Amino acid sequence: MIPSAWRSPPSVFSRSPRFIRFTARPGEGPTEQDLGNIKLEQDAQTLSAVTVVGQKPALQMGIDRKTFDVEKSLVATGGSAIDVMKNIPSVSVDVDGNVVLRNQSPQIFVDGRPTILTLDQISANDIERIELITNPSARFDAASVGGVINIILKKNRKLGLNGMASVGAGAPGILNGNLNLNLRQDKFNFFVSGNYNRQGGIAKGESFRQNILNGVKQDWFNQQSEADSRRRFASVRFGADYFLDNRNTLSITQGFTNGQFRTDEDQDQAYYTAAGVLDRTGDRTSNNRSRFDRANTQLIYKHKFAEPGKELNADINYSWGNGNNNTNILNRYFNPDGSSNAPDNIVRNQGSDDNNQLTIQVDFTDPRGENAKLETGVRTYLNEQTSLFNSYSRLSGVEVKLPLSNHYNYREMVNAAYVTYTDKIGGIGYQLGLRAEHSKFDGTLIDSAMKFGYEYPSDFGNLFNALFPSVFLSKEVGDGNELQLNYTRRIRRPNFWQLNPFVDINDPLNLRQGNPALKPEFTNSFEFNYNKTYGTGSFLGVVYYRYSTDEITQYSDTITAAKYEQLNNAAVDPNAILNTFINANSEQQWGAELTLQQKIGSQFDLTPTFNLQYMKVKANVNNLDLSNEGFNWETKLTLNYRLASTSPVFNKLAFQLISEYESPEVIPQGKRKARYNTDVAVKKDFLKDNKASITFNVNDVFNHRRWGTIYDTETFYQDSYRRRNVRNFRITFAYKFGKTDFALFRKQRSEGGGREEEM
Repeated sequence: MIPSAWRSPPSVFSRSPRFIRFTARPGEGPTEQDLGNIKLEQDAQTLSAVTVVGQKPALQMGIDRKTFDVEKSLVATGGSAIDVMKNIPSVSVDVDGNVVLRNQSPQIFVDGRPTILTLDQISANDIERIELITNPSARFDAASVGGVINIILKKNRKLGLNGMASVGAGAPGILNGNLNLNLRQDKFNFFVSGNYNRQGGIAKGESFRQNILNGVKQDWFNQQSEADSRRRFASVRFGADYFLDNRNTLSITQGFTNGQFRTDEDQDQAYYTAAGVLDRTGDRTSNNRSRFDRANTQLIYKHKFAEPGKELNADINYSWGNGNNNTNILNRYFNPDGSSNAPDNIVRNQGSDDNNQLTIQVDFTDPRGENAKLETGVRTYLNEQTSLFNSYSRLSGVEVKLPLSNHYNYREMVNAAYVTYTDKIGGIGYQLGLRAEHSKFDGTLIDSAMKFGYEYPSDFGNLFNALFPSVFLSKEVGDGNELQLNYTRRIRRPNFWQLNPFVDINDPLNLRQGNPALKPEFTNSFEFNYNKTYGTGSFLGVVYYRYSTDEITQYSDTITAAKYEQLNNAAVDPNAILNTFINANSEQQWGAELTLQQKIGSQFDLTPTFNLQYMKVKANVNNLDLSNEGFNWETKLTLNYRLASTSPVFNKLAFQLISEYESPEVIPQGKRKARYNTDVAVKKDFLKDNKASITFNVNDVFNHRRWGTIYDTETFYQDSYRRRNVRNFRITFAYKFGKTDFALFRKQRSEGGGREEEM
């Protein structure tokens, strides 16, 4: 609102507030008055469209976070949230779809709250932007050791009816469609979105392993695998905002997601003696069929006080899901001449699960003068899951239930409260924060009545484990230059699969098992940031240090004779590796990250990112020193070019290229191999106001996106790699429709004599 006329009697002023497309509303009042909801009547003579010209960069860099505009990520068009993450500076995605930020696992939120959806279950077309916070303050969950990545879903609030529809196809086996609709009128805003995504692909893997005894190399084997995967997701999301008045808004959102998976895999093994003579071969075929259903309900209430910036926000977020998983496995072994080495073994796995997740949160913001602000809030998080897994082995026509069968339930609870205070003194801005969290995890293996879990703090003796302080200092130095120094303390709690003692035999040569004795990991993080903005771009430089105690890390070793005896009915190889988790003594990380966003002319821009890190891990298992240290670095480059041409064919063409490289990285017992890949895309806009577009993208142009590890231990040496998918192609057509419907206003004015709008 803009007051257009002021008079100043001793205690009365006249007001005549105006807003674009609305007539003035004159009146009088005392100098101190809460004006409340002022009704503005629309001016029929000024109801013409107003055009605002301007374009934000895809990546906006702030002193405390980076914001990525997903609409500008051409290479992710028609894909999932995984495709988006792969192309954000500083972020990478591993072979299992897990997000990695500076070699740490960040917390993933959707609209600021936890989710039971995985990233491949979220369509890129449903995402508006992604916020990346590397060192969150006390306002955020204390479990965000690796930072926070917040996925903001699309939610249009434009007046009138607006929407977007898209359809796409590609290879291998790609088909997708998306529809978003929004209607805003009077006090209501309605929105609905639907998405269908079908994906296919070939996953490959290869492994070489040699056993070692007292420093002498023993027998060895090669393993090759290829899996044909098909995934289908369908989702719908709808909701409404009710604007009670200009200070109170009530919103409700409901979402449903369904997914189905099919994977057919073949593994070939060849076993050799120490002298290199073929001893036997093996063949393992498996087929997996699974499905899931997910639902999410969110209720939000927002109140804005008369004082600018003073707000109360409360929301309840409930997620529910279930699924089932069925796998059939055939194991066969042969002598070098092709004759059978052992009877065929058939393993049948059946699983189902139910999950419920509830988050209740209230946040209050209270400005205290020009620079000061007090923020406080409380949060309760509950997560319950029940799962039933049965495994059966058929050998020589007889089927028996394996000891691998697993029936469990667990309950996780985190209660939290935080307070932060922000102010400025002597030109230096500061924010002091403190968060307190009580966490409890209870897991039960129902068949064996075995219980496992943790509680922090469990008594007053370790009360400090529940406190998480944060300190942020910032100062502007000259025009467009800002410095920031921050410190936070965080916790990383072991998840269920890291704790569960169940043995996963999906790969008979690489077993997985949790460790119920795991303790939470605590991290102290320091960052120094320098941010400079100028006419054609911006630069962000970061120096950081992390020190973690009881760091949760993977540990691998050959299985013991007792473990093999327990699992032999499942056709587990006697030379199998058992992968589990341990608490390392400590881990230290020193790093520097540089990000430049540079516009070159009116058509070209680039965003290079470089991260250099030195890592030092101290670990000891059974008096065996597993400590390791070394440098690693990664870089990512994003190039955008917009073609301006008088030719209608080439005009409004946009090109995008994203390429990244990650150097080898040290881990306990070995290292991760180097990795590199390149994605490209081209987009053509057409029709008036660029309402329609066609995008063609290629992911992994050189077909080299793979993840490899080397383990070099006293008992074995292993060199392996895996690929999540091969190169794929997608073409997507999108159409935007609708605009602010001024005709609605004219119609209502003629029927009811001038509609009034609340501001």
